[in-house]
Amino acid sequence: METKYIFVTGGVVSSLGKGIISSSLACLLKARGYRVTIQKFDPYINIDPGTLNPYEHGECYVTVDGHEADLDLGHYERFTDIQTTRANNVTTGRIYQSVIDKERRGDYLGKTVQIVPHITDEIKRAVKALGNTGNFDFIITEIGGVVGDIESLPFLEAVRQLRWELGDNSLCIHLTYVPYIAAAKELKTKPTQHSVKKLQELGIQPDVLVLRTERDITPEVRRKIALFCNVAPDAVFQSIDVDTIYRVPLKMHEQGLDNIVIRETHAAPAHEPDMAPWMRFLDKMDSAKDTVTIGLVGKYVELQDAYKSINESLLQAATYADHKLHLIFIHSEKLTEANVEAQLSALDGVVIAPGFGQRGIEGKFVALKYCREHDIPTFGICLGMQCMVIEFARNVLGLEDANSTEMDHATAHNVIDLMEEQKSISNMGGTMRLGAYDCRLAPGSKAAEAYGTTHVRERHRHRFEFNDDYREQFEKAGMACVGENPDTHLVEVVEIPSKRWFVGTQYHPEYTSTVLNPNPLFLSFVRAAIEYRDEKHQVNS
Repeated sequence: METKYIFVTGGVVSSLGKGIISSSLACLLKARGYRVTIQKFDPYINIDPGTLNPYEHGECYVTVDGHEADLDLGHYERFTDIQTTRANNVTTGRIYQSVIDKERRGDYLGKTVQIVPHITDEIKRAVKALGNTGNFDFIITEIGGVVGDIESLPFLEAVRQLRWELGDNSLCIHLTYVPYIAAAKELKTKPTQHSVKKLQELGIQPDVLVLRTERDITPEVRRKIALFCNVAPDAVFQSIDVDTIYRVPLKMHEQGLDNIVIRETHAAPAHEPDMAPWMRFLDKMDSAKDTVTIGLVGKYVELQDAYKSINESLLQAATYADHKLHLIFIHSEKLTEANVEAQLSALDGVVIAPGFGQRGIEGKFVALKYCREHDIPTFGICLGMQCMVIEFARNVLGLEDANSTEMDHATAHNVIDLMEEQKSISNMGGTMRLGAYDCRLAPGSKAAEAYGTTHVRERHRHRFEFNDDYREQFEKAGMACVGENPDTHLVEVVEIPSKRWFVGTQYHPEYTSTVLNPNPLFLSFVRAAIEYRDEKHQVNS
């Protein structure tokens, strides 16, 4: 069938969950047998979120082809098991850069370059690029921001044009907020009406409304919204708060969102969605009675989205291990020798988070020393793995000033250093280690046992590496380099075999963990944490 284009816009306020609704719809359509993908259009002028700190943007997600992307792409992959690429995330910056490059080459034949048609044409080209491959039945395009934002106007104008060009092969879903005013004991529909009116003023009539709410919206209120917003009554859905985002696809299917999309786009009929594997995951989540307590040590722990993929990977692993996850966030800047025992001693496992820069780094060393000496299952990711190496060098090898040249250019023992071929790179977006790389694991290592294979492919986001000049010293002292890139021989995984579970990865395994296919390393780590917890209970009983 012809590719169908679904546009998802948002109104009233941001952070309503357009990414979750888009992911849920994609999950349902894929479960029906359709070929589906999702893309996110972000209105900011940055080329990508790679240079934004988590306070600005939350987690920076990395696609399989090495594109630094919006965190919603993580939701897309977790909900659908579809690998995304740079084509799935486009910013205003990339659109303008492409248009300016074309203008410099003379592609516009001397014409004045304008928002309409040149910018909007470039946006339309990006929207339809995935459809032109012929690989998809549905392409869901989420437009970032809120209707009414000046930054979003070119994207919405492009959507208006595409709606006319695509006809029945397109659909607009508008997500809005219906607040509950406690003093009046009423749900208020006026913000939704104004949001839809603003969209209509831009020439876009939504076909479907999804209403975010904390309170159940009555059929009467839904009919009122449908009447005032020119939307069919059966195309108004509520997205009420639930205990987990993974329940949203089922809630949307119960109301018939996927049926409406298929009907309104005249898509080829398909069977009911096969959600049995998804239901099994939720059943495990609901039936779990025991709890595993994991501490996440990082410098952005006050931000719920800063480590989003790690949080979700731990939740998935705990669920498949028939346990509830109790995740405790520990600020590495506030962790010291004086308080580390109070903060970590009751934990079943510890994750040392990734990141960049000096801030909070000493607290990570303190945490790692305590975990190593007390044999607590510990998982270091990216910078967390590098901190494992530095802490071991200082406190086991006796190299007291060991460090990474990222933190100390003058360190005498640069156990973590910049790759030679990266030293000439000045462009912040020019990081060489982005995207999926092969890794060969040592047979019998905890990492190889977790994966069930000695060859894996995982995604990276870093410039600094383990300095191979120190490899022999580390291995003689008990830290094994059990994973390396088969082409460059760069160290990818370290572990201390004598410990219960003390593993660090230079790559980010959280990027490949999904609801139906959790990453094996997280499963192994959480199981080790559960075993450790059970051992402690036996000793104390």
